[in-house]
Amino acid sequence: MKAKEEHKKYLKKLKLNTIKVIIIQITILVTFLILWQVLSDNKIINAFLCSSPKKVVDTIINLYQTNDLFVHVWVTLKEILISFGIGALIGIAFAAILWFSPFLSRVLDPYLTILNSLPKVSLGPIIIIWAGANQNSIITMALLISVISTIISVYVGFKHTNNTSIKLMKSFKANKFQIFTKVVLPSNFNTIISSLKINLSMTFVGVIMGELLVSKEGLGYLINYGSQVFNTNLVITGVILLGILTNILYFIILFIENKLKKEW
Repeated sequence: MKAKEEHKKYLKKLKLNTIKVIIIQITILVTFLILWQVLSDNKIINAFLCSSPKKVVDTIINLYQTNDLFVHVWVTLKEILISFGIGALIGIAFAAILWFSPFLSRVLDPYLTILNSLPKVSLGPIIIIWAGANQNSIITMALLISVISTIISVYVGFKHTNNTSIKLMKSFKANKFQIFTKVVLPSNFNTIISSLKINLSMTFVGVIMGELLVSKEGLGYLINYGSQVFNTNLVITGVILLGILTNILYFIILFIENKLKKEW
């Protein structure tokens, strides 16, 4: 009974701490926006170069009224979801293949290291030549940036799975597939989720890089176009919309993580 009461107190404390964190986060954001607007109104900062919250809101309203807002957000979101989904599947599957074949892992190790360390933006022109100046090159760019890091991080997690659990499974004559599905995969749940979070941020980088180079739609294009015509309001609006989109997708992953943790 005492343990149950202690657990209730702990959960209540946890909930209060979460509420405190959210309140502080909102306070910081509101303070920043007010300060930004005040500095802009009083010409302490250059409104042309730094914009202001009011001008950003006006730009968003204008984009909404011309229907450009949903078009650009949807194009970027679609490219991110496709790239993220394919990248996650390829990354986890390839990491599993490397775990099943230590020999192949040793053979490919230097190549994966080289690919991971390459400055991906320098490959942009080559990707455009290969895939064409279209959405394919944007998705290819995002995959190239995200998938290698996913393979490496997930494989390292698989490789360093608790050896005692694996030996125990082997003592019960379990085959490699059974060991992987019953021990390796479940014990690396947190590693996979962490890799997906990193994969998401890397996918965003790849998609925006691709849009800056070839796209005529999307938030990357919006930012690029704004910089070309010296429209700081449009550039900052694009960046803010991108940040909002990033957070929404990140919190979706967190929600899925919490749901799966309860089931597992």
